[in-house]
Amino acid sequence: MYMTGQVGFSKRSRLVEDLTERIRSGRLARGERLPGENQLAATYQVSRGTVRSALSELQRRNLIATETGVGSFVTFDGVPLDQSVGWARALARTGSDVAVELLGIEHGGAAELTDRHGPLVTVRRLRRTADGRPVSLETSALPAGGALADLPDRGLVDGSITATLRAAGLTGTGGEQWISAGPLDDVAAGLLERTPGELFLRSTRTTLTADGALVEHVESLLDPARFRFHLPFGDR
Repeated sequence: MYMTGQVGFSKRSRLVEDLTERIRSGRLARGERLPGENQLAATYQVSRGTVRSALSELQRRNLIATETGVGSFVTFDGVPLDQSVGWARALARTGSDVAVELLGIEHGGAAELTDRHGPLVTVRRLRRTADGRPVSLETSALPAGGALADLPDRGLVDGSITATLRAAGLTGTGGEQWISAGPLDDVAAGLLERTPGELFLRSTRTTLTADGALVEHVESLLDPARFRFHLPFGDR
């Protein structure tokens, strides 16, 4: 329950500390869905912006995994993937033996993205299961300025985009994700070792900072036999 008598704490700090205590005490179990932004804002008498900032801090502490919108999430072989920690770590947590192959890091990006977000660095990666079969092809566009300006030369931190963005001080607080299905073109089919025209899931996920700056835009082609999207709804 929100307490108004605490002195010396901002509203955001009170929200962060109260939710932290609820999680660590077990009153709010790990994996349990938090109340929605509107409900938290009303309960703690704060703005939705304060709620988002508090949830971002809890995510940074690895206490929760936040998803924007209605709460859709990706599963691999039926196991939910925590996209906030990066798919390599999330897949490892499921016990799946999936390796990532770096295809390249280069300056530039799609014209529609550079027009909207400015100079970009593009990272392309392929994921394979233990038998060597490719299951996803991911193209990530990152802002090319600041700490990421020389990314093509020095490479990713620990081979991870998530770790690289964190080291650069880039933290997403929101964004959007689109999900569709479509046929593989010749290039993608060749990399995924599939037949051109074969249907694959396509996930387009854009993550932004609190002030609307780009953190990452990633387009993923996903084997529909292994990946699914789960969308809870209603009072669950």
